[in-house]
Amino acid sequence: MQKIYSEVSGSIWKVEVVAGQTVAAGDVLMIVESMKMEIPVESPSAGTVRDLLVAEGEAVQDGQWLLSLD
Repeated sequence: MQKIYSEVSGSIWKVEVVAGQTVAAGDVLMIVESMKMEIPVESPSAGTVRDLLVAEGEAVQDGQWLLSLD
């Protein structure tokens, strides 16, 4: 299992994946909005989305666990 963390504080603007979805390295998993900028959270490797721990509109902190990949 690989944990994906937020690199900035902000809010989840859009979630692009669902649990069980297969993703490739570089796919955008979600977008975090911070200071009116949209920061994509990309998959570091191929895998399957295991758990989504945040929802659209939710506030997140730098370093917060967002989702996990298998």
